[in-house]
Amino acid sequence: MAVMHSARAISYQLVLRLQRAVRIQPGRLAATLLPAGDYVYTGSARRNLEARIARHLRRDKPCRWHIDWLTTRPEVEILCVLRSSLPECELNQATRGELIIPGFGASDCRRGCGAHLKRLA
Repeated sequence: MAVMHSARAISYQLVLRLQRAVRIQPGRLAATLLPAGDYVYTGSARRNLEARIARHLRRDKPCRWHIDWLTTRPEVEILCVLRSSLPECELNQATRGELIIPGFGASDCRRGCGAHLKRLA
């Protein structure tokens, strides 16, 4: 897995590969079948960014955030972690991709992102 660092990182992106389609129900969101392919999840942490990223990289954890319903699955591979000095929503909006699960990772989003998980074309 590639790990890219950015000076003064405040947000991050996990680039994920689903080896095959996966049905998940992240928290209160609707159950959805995610097609196989590559995805990017954009997140942030007000403090302890590296601890948040390290948690995402572990498979054995309670499902607390929407992304946990993916990262705990054996069909999912984290290809790389990118760190950024851009705010979370700005980074997410600058990333092209298809929204598959409305609201995923965006419960507290105030910028109208729609979701912070995108399927890459």
